Amino acid sequence: MATVTVELRNVGETQAAMGWAGGHTIVVDRPEGKAGGMGLGFNGAQLLALSLGGCFCNDLRYAAEEMGVTVDTIAISVALELEGKPLLATAARLEVRCRMLDGSDPQPVIERAKTICMVANSLRSGVSVGIEMVA
Repeated sequence: MATVTVELRNVGETQAAMGWAGGHTIVVDRPEGKAGGMGLGFNGAQLLALSLGGCFCNDLRYAAEEMGVTVDTIAISVALELEGKPLLATAARLEVRCRMLDGSDPQPVIERAKTICMVANSLRSGVSVGIEMVA
């Protein structure tokens, strides 16, 4: 079993948070005027949609490498539907545009990426989430 750990800390003089993993960072915030947000970074829904789309982008590359072909360009739009109170993500739809370097049909690569996309597969199967206070 592998474990990925990220860290988040508040950013002084704001109500935003800075998150990091290794040498990569991201700012997390609420829209300006919402619960003290200043619009300095992505909100949770945006991060979830980016995680889904970003994972699928990566998995297109993994699938192509596995199949011995090369992806030329990728464009993905993710629509994440939200509803309820508390707000929940209820559905996600990815629109995938992919062109292969040799001009071949990208559909087999897209189909393979669907089967290996960790974020999509995790969301579909449900993920256990524990939240606990530590001293």
